[in-house]
Amino acid sequence: MPRQVAGGFRAPIVARRRVCNLFRVASHLRCHPEIANPVRSNLEPSIDRREATRGGDGFRQKVSPPPGPACLPHIATKRVLGGLFRFESDSHDLIGLVEAAYDGLPSQTFPGVAAEFRVEMRLLPRRADPWTVEPPAPRIWQEGKLLRADIDASNCAVIDPARRRARLVASEDMLLHGYHLRSELIEFAVFILAARGLGLVPLHAACVGRHGRGLLLLGGSGSGKSTLALHGLLRGLELLAEDAVFVRPGELAATGVSNYLHLRSEALDFVEDDAIRGWITRAPIIRRRSGVEKFEVDLRQEYGRPAMGPLALVGAVFVSAQPADRPDAPLTRLDARAADHLFEADQPYAPSQPGWRRFKREIMRRGVHQLRRGRHPRDSVDALCRLLD
Repeated sequence: MPRQVAGGFRAPIVARRRVCNLFRVASHLRCHPEIANPVRSNLEPSIDRREATRGGDGFRQKVSPPPGPACLPHIATKRVLGGLFRFESDSHDLIGLVEAAYDGLPSQTFPGVAAEFRVEMRLLPRRADPWTVEPPAPRIWQEGKLLRADIDASNCAVIDPARRRARLVASEDMLLHGYHLRSELIEFAVFILAARGLGLVPLHAACVGRHGRGLLLLGGSGSGKSTLALHGLLRGLELLAEDAVFVRPGELAATGVSNYLHLRSEALDFVEDDAIRGWITRAPIIRRRSGVEKFEVDLRQEYGRPAMGPLALVGAVFVSAQPADRPDAPLTRLDARAADHLFEADQPYAPSQPGWRRFKREIMRRGVHQLRRGRHPRDSVDALCRLLD
């Protein structure tokens, strides 16, 4: 009951309680308001406050739930690397990059393995300080269980492998650099989620094959892997992946994204068919971080031959730019010591991945070879075909 005091009545005293902000974000995650809480999904709050109550005036009242996020209107669902990915975005342009990268690919699934992933993408306004030439290379780092790729505060990706989710933001001017946006943010998120969620060993390698059997092609930049893959396609081999292969270490089943083949202009030197030369030269040209320009040839069109499913690896081949001592015999089998040395030098980050030791043990049992250049790329393709038979 209100107390009577001089000059009137005083309102009842209400005890105030301090309310903690249950959604407060650590300072190191505040790179931008749109990505301030990468761990908590927009559709899955970290705490349910709908049944929470508070008092103070003698009555208990339900607290209204916090307003939900705006629904992202653009959605694309793609099966990639054996997982089912749901991409959500507020931007038609960002979803367009996903469609261009993953639409029309063969279904890469592993028997008895099912995993679903979610990637949320938001478009931010144009940056106030535009880049002079191209965006800087992303900084890749880990904070706790989160993995991040940060180009700047308006262009970054945060991946939470444990929750099988990723959040990505990109500025409008980043759309002018679609290759970097796709390869350094979108693909980075997809690759990390698939590798961690499906227990795959990621490799910097190409993979060709036929009839369900595959060969890993390893080697540094400029060794000729892409040119060899091209001539393999022209000889009837399938391409599983050009630059990134993911392997289930137990059964050595390999998967990849067979969307593009990147070729230098020198690769045309041994292409005699005018129709195939036209297929390559009509492709857009991308510029790698090294400054090298390449044709980005879409394998889902014309003469492309993407692998229709995972391939069972029958061996690995290290491709060398050095000429063969005998042009008619460019392939040499490596002993265990030489193969181990090449693996460690060629895949510096792979040894830290779960399953690496098992993968290396199994692939060495299948056989590891070195392939040096012959007189013509078809000589090298003939050697690969003998290993696949």
